[in-house]
Amino acid sequence: MTAAKPPQARLPSAAAAGLKAATPAPETAELGVYVHFPWCLKKCPYCDFLSVASPAADLRHERYADAVLTELERRARELGPRRLKSVFFGGGTPSLWDPEQVRRVLAGILGAFGNPETNAETRPEVTLECNPTSFNGARAQGFIAAGVNRFSIGVQGLEAGRLQFLGRLHDPESALCSVREALASGVERVSADLIFGVAGQAPEVAAAEAATLAELGPTHLSAYALTIEPGTQFGALAKKGKLPLLDEGRVAESFVAVEETLAAQGFEHYEISNYARGGAYAVHNLGYWRGTEYLGLGCGAWGTVDFGAERVRYRNTPSPERYLESAKDWPHAALLDAGAGELISVVEPLDRETLLRERLLLGLRLAQGIDIDEQAAELGVEAWPADRKRAAQRLLERGRIVRHGSRWIIPKDQWLFADGTISDLL
Repeated sequence: MTAAKPPQARLPSAAAAGLKAATPAPETAELGVYVHFPWCLKKCPYCDFLSVASPAADLRHERYADAVLTELERRARELGPRRLKSVFFGGGTPSLWDPEQVRRVLAGILGAFGNPETNAETRPEVTLECNPTSFNGARAQGFIAAGVNRFSIGVQGLEAGRLQFLGRLHDPESALCSVREALASGVERVSADLIFGVAGQAPEVAAAEAATLAELGPTHLSAYALTIEPGTQFGALAKKGKLPLLDEGRVAESFVAVEETLAAQGFEHYEISNYARGGAYAVHNLGYWRGTEYLGLGCGAWGTVDFGAERVRYRNTPSPERYLESAKDWPHAALLDAGAGELISVVEPLDRETLLRERLLLGLRLAQGIDIDEQAAELGVEAWPADRKRAAQRLLERGRIVRHGSRWIIPKDQWLFADGTISDLL
């Protein structure tokens, strides 16, 4: 999956009930929209995103689109004017959704936030996540007709046994075929996801798989080391000591091998797990990393939006049934209020210190780093409390971070230690 997941937090219901929409942000404020499609054919054992296994015949395509559009209408009314930068259909498996329903939802989003002066250079990036089991040339054409201009293909691996271990339903050839058909479809941009660092995988194998994908011609690749998350099947197995894991040193070697291979193929390593050719960055994810507002729509979706001087994070109910059943009440509810009833599961107002910490957390993942002083000034908080200043000095002396003016950057040869570096600065 390529969509960022924000930190989870809960507020007492009294705090949530006190949130009211204030003056909307200026119309020039950029906005990303994330639409979550919660269903998959099968739940992958490593995945901690909301997904519900369902046979394709049981999916409620039109009803779910109706509910998303109902939510959109109410949220757009509360949020006010924004300049739409990107739309991301994530999941789950959005490529299972009927293209006509994707078209309806996207038309609604563009109608709510579209810029009438949009042209080929300024129109929003519209990404759809796709699995090889529900994507082919015909479906690609349907999604392109719906307005999608970027496909993100969940390849994850190119060896049959490893794909089976990861719980994937496709084989290596169908994964490669999906990427080829996406590229042949005429869509503007194609990205592919790859997981490395799986038990038994040598670094040279990880590099070879990255090279195979790169040679097909996508403009973007995401390469993630396998992470074991609590609440997943892999998490439960690891807790019992029953999950085979690759040695951390070999994972690090794989990270370096993948980077060197993709650099030779002309890819820029612009974020710890992401590579682009020709400046084809993931616009929607850049919004997450840079702290841009994003509106979350759909079952289980997270959103982070501004209301006047306050930024608020929320999450919709993770229950598809509850999401669908409660839609009839949304037109009359303030959707960031406890009065929204069954829709809201989390509401969290974000203070400015928290916002700065999150911008550090995400911005330092980028090759260009982050201007800490500028971000702090924008938020009106202290950039360098004494403990952060001391930590930064230690990191500078160890070469774990460098400073170019007021911009702080983790050198690429130190990205393997990025989590610790960022933790120290927080």
